[in-house]
Amino acid sequence: MTLRAKTEPEQLVLALPHRPAQEAEDFLVSRSNAAAVDLVDRWPGWPLPAALVVGPAGAGKSHLANVWRLRSGALVAPASRLDEAAVRAFEARPALVVEDIDRGVGSEQVLFHLLNLAREKSGSILMTSRIAPGEIDITLPDLRSRLRATPPVLIEMPDGPLIRSVLVKLFADRQLAVEPHVISYLALHMDRSMDAAIQVVAACDRLSLAMQRKVTRAVAAAALASVAAGDADDGPPGEDAVAQD
Repeated sequence: MTLRAKTEPEQLVLALPHRPAQEAEDFLVSRSNAAAVDLVDRWPGWPLPAALVVGPAGAGKSHLANVWRLRSGALVAPASRLDEAAVRAFEARPALVVEDIDRGVGSEQVLFHLLNLAREKSGSILMTSRIAPGEIDITLPDLRSRLRATPPVLIEMPDGPLIRSVLVKLFADRQLAVEPHVISYLALHMDRSMDAAIQVVAACDRLSLAMQRKVTRAVAAAALASVAAGDADDGPPGEDAVAQD
């Protein structure tokens, strides 16, 4: 089904930013992320001072890390920017999120020192990575050994039920009523990731406003095509770039 051409000009729509919800109540749970959610729920009773959440981009790592940040009062530091300032901050507040350790560590010595401090101060460090610790390129032998000894908690790509729930939540956040068959259509044809869901819903919102019509299956199809072509205007920069993610 295709959209019919309209003779009247489209309504002018301002591209207003929409902040993705990143609170605990916004994190939806399914089989794909249950183990990682359980990890957050068990804090501060972790068996080890450091934990590592592993999953592909778009699986929700940043959002989950933000949930733990809100619960623990942790600071957030991209692994690529780790320096001595992170050590001083951790000494003042022994809870830290270190994101994307697979994308390079600014100072391997600093990360190793932080892991030691977490043991000494009964602190907590939550690390995220797209790949298993044994696959991460680490030069410092002590750090490489320490990371490989940290049991990874896996978070998988969202399954079908989770994607549908996420779509419903994202549309509700934008005060859009969308029929179940449209949700199912989107879930079946979109990339199965949190980022994709955010971008598709944003595109549906933009198109429905421009056409002054509700989000139908035809609008959903046009939104999918827009996202595939890279035309969505207010999607996020990427799950791991948000510090959720």
